[in-house]
Amino acid sequence: MDELDWQQYAVETQAIRAGQHRTPEQEHSDPIFATSSYVFGSAAEAAARFTGQIPGNIYSRFTNPTVRAFEERLAVLEGGERCIAVASGMAAIAAVGFSLLKAGDHVVCSRGVFGNTTIFFQNFLAKFGVETSYVGLTDYAGWEQAIRPSTRFLFLETPSNPLTEIADVRRLADLAHAKGALLIVDNCFCTPALQRPLALGADIVIHSATKYLDGQGRCVGGAVVGGNELLDKTVYPYLRTVGPSMSPFNAWVFLKGMETLSLRMKAHCGNALELARWLERQPAVKRVHYPGLASHPQHELAQRQQAGGGGIVSFELAGGKDAAWKLIDSTRMLSITANLGDVKTTITHPATTTHGRLSPEDRANAGIADGLVRIAVGLENIDDIIGDLRRGLPE
Repeated sequence: MDELDWQQYAVETQAIRAGQHRTPEQEHSDPIFATSSYVFGSAAEAAARFTGQIPGNIYSRFTNPTVRAFEERLAVLEGGERCIAVASGMAAIAAVGFSLLKAGDHVVCSRGVFGNTTIFFQNFLAKFGVETSYVGLTDYAGWEQAIRPSTRFLFLETPSNPLTEIADVRRLADLAHAKGALLIVDNCFCTPALQRPLALGADIVIHSATKYLDGQGRCVGGAVVGGNELLDKTVYPYLRTVGPSMSPFNAWVFLKGMETLSLRMKAHCGNALELARWLERQPAVKRVHYPGLASHPQHELAQRQQAGGGGIVSFELAGGKDAAWKLIDSTRMLSITANLGDVKTTITHPATTTHGRLSPEDRANAGIADGLVRIAVGLENIDDIIGDLRRGLPE
C-alpha cells in the first residue's frame, strides 16, 4: 500500500486507507503497538537512529507506529506534508506556541476562540515575554492594524467557538504572508471533511482529535499539521524533548473514528441545519448562530469555503442566564457537558463553562452573552433532539 499516492483519492477513501502499513502478519485492521521502547540490531544502529542518520523507531515518546499511522492519515486528509500528534488539542496549541515563539515576539489572535486558548496566550506565553493582541475574527482592517514587525503568527478558529463566525482564510493568509507572518488555523469544528485551510493558504492546522476525529467521546488527543520543513525544525524537537505524547491506544481509536468521519460530518450538518431552522422560529430565541442559515453574516463565505455548516449551533435566549440554565436543566436526553463532536448531542452554557475563566470584559468582547447556549448536534433522530429542547422553551 505504500506506493499509492493518497492525495489522488477522495477524502472518504483517505480517511479509511491512508497511513496503514501492514506488518508481516498481514492484518486488515490497524494494529496497536503498545511498547515504550524498541530493540536495535547493534550499537551502531542505535547510534544512527538517535542521531537521525537512519530512520526508524527510537522511543514511543516521539516515535510509535500506531501514532505515526494516525499522523500520516490526518496529514493526507488535510493536504499537508507532516502531522505531529500530541496528547490533547491544548497540547497542540502549546506545542506551536512554545516552539515557534520567543521573548519579544507578538501574536495576533481572534477574539472568538476557545476560552483556554485565550488563557494560554494571556497567562502563560505572556510569562515568557510574548505579547498577544486580539481582534474580531472578521475585522480584516483590525487584523492588518494589529500586525507588528515582531508578529510571528496570526491564530484563529473558523468557525469560531461558540458563535460560529467564519473567517476568510485565504484573505488572512495573504495578509499574514505579506507581513512576514504565519497563519495558524484551528480546524476542530469543520475537520478536513468540510474544510482544508492549508489549501486556502494557511501554514499550520491545529486539531483537537478529541472532538470530531474521534466522534464518540472516547479519548483525548491533538495534532499539528503543516509542512515538513516548518514542523521538523520547530514542533518535532519540542515533542521529542518535552513529551506531550499521544498514546498508541488513543491513536488507534482516532484511526477507527476517522474511518467514518465524512459520513458523520454530513449527518451532523444535516441535523444541525434542521435544528437551527427550528430555533429561528421560536419566540424565546433572540438569535441563532449557524453558518448554514441564510441569516448568518458569513453564509456566502461558508458556502464557498466549507462543504457544510458543521455540527455546532449556538443561540441566545431573551431571558439571559436564568432562561439558559432553565432550558439546559429541562432537557432529559441531551448531555450537559462542554465536550463536542460526539455522536451524542451535548448542550452547555459557554459563559459559565468553556469561557467561564475569562473576565466579564473578555467575554463581552468575544460576544459570549449570559443567555447564550451552545449545542453540539449529535446523530440522534432530529425530532427527538427538538422534542427534548421543547421542554425548556416557552411557547
